[in-house]
Amino acid sequence: MRNVFDVLEERGFVRQCTDEQALRTLLEKEKVTSYIGYDPTAKSLTVGHLLPIMAQTHMQRAGHRVIVIMGGGTALIGDPSGKTEMRRMISASQIEQNAQRLKGQFAQILAFRSWWQPSTWETGALMINNARWLTKLNHIRFLRDIGVHFSVNRMLSSAAYEGRMEKGLSFIEFGYMPLQAYDFLVLFRKYGCKLQMGGDDQWGNILAGVDLIRRVEGETVHALTFPLIETATGQKMGKTATGAVWLDPELTSPYEFFQYWVNVDDRDVKRFLALFTFLPMGEVQRLGSLSGAKIRQAKEVLAYEVTKIVHGEREAEKAKKATRAIFGGEGEIAGIPTLELTREEIDRGIPLVNLFEEVGLTSSRGAARRLVEQEGAYLNDKRVKSIEQILSLDDFTNGEAFLRRGKKKVHRLKLAH
Repeated sequence: MRNVFDVLEERGFVRQCTDEQALRTLLEKEKVTSYIGYDPTAKSLTVGHLLPIMAQTHMQRAGHRVIVIMGGGTALIGDPSGKTEMRRMISASQIEQNAQRLKGQFAQILAFRSWWQPSTWETGALMINNARWLTKLNHIRFLRDIGVHFSVNRMLSSAAYEGRMEKGLSFIEFGYMPLQAYDFLVLFRKYGCKLQMGGDDQWGNILAGVDLIRRVEGETVHALTFPLIETATGQKMGKTATGAVWLDPELTSPYEFFQYWVNVDDRDVKRFLALFTFLPMGEVQRLGSLSGAKIRQAKEVLAYEVTKIVHGEREAEKAKKATRAIFGGEGEIAGIPTLELTREEIDRGIPLVNLFEEVGLTSSRGAARRLVEQEGAYLNDKRVKSIEQILSLDDFTNGEAFLRRGKKKVHRLKLAH
């Protein structure tokens, strides 16, 4: 079996590493326990979280053990990394609710340890909430035992804090790095964890944990970061005109999720196939080399593979068939997000701009008006000509009508029986 470091490097996951050769050797000679932390600050993961989860899955497939740290403790403070202003404080009860919802999303991709399946004991992923130890810390003892190892000057030079200095860094945010470093120390002591991974904006925080373990335990552990993904157009990964692309099917339907991937920029296809699918690199190279009209084939493969990973094969098939039905004239439309309307509602008069906002094709009613004015709003195959246009029963064929944003974003309207 290939060294997993080489797999991650070839597929584009590796941005920075403490000691590449030492880590490669470690991964070669033993089964390594690694972890990534995720603060449950929202009730769903987004497309942006897929990259670290995919990296953990590669680690697991190579026979290594991975730990998902649910940051129930660190989320109470808020990570200042990459932020120009202090994060909104979230209650402990909301953080716990978010954490419970996220568990199923991780379990869809990672194989977790199951006590009733002995075969999963060795490499099955663990999910641990750092609130177990962080919320029980004695503040004075923590400062004496852990805080003594942190240089304020070095912390302030870290990119995690540097961007916050102009507007002011609160004391509570300043404590985030030592707490994350302490997580690494706890996991090293209890689980023999020797590698922390994360986005490149976490480099300073992860190095703090590496240094803490060296100072306290006299041991060498490692850090590895992933690139922060932007699209070819310079946008942050997973951001659209209507908001974030969520992994929760209630927030972003499998069809809409599929559409996000099938509509990526041509220049991103090869890179995204390598990062967000498990296709062999030979197939990634072949699909990534397609051009012209054939690039659509590669995009459909990308969309199908990622949707299958996140939502399962059945939903991926439904989304593919729905896409082909709408844009290729073949297949079924069952997977398209649908809004049911009664005849009474339609008879009362519903402005189309209201519907574009309600179904999520635009982020607001104002955005819907602008879309109409820019000639990008469609009802069925006809452009919406006025912001005053009202939906009528005549717009339905066989009980269905279709709203479109441009040529690629579609929502079905269905008459309720």
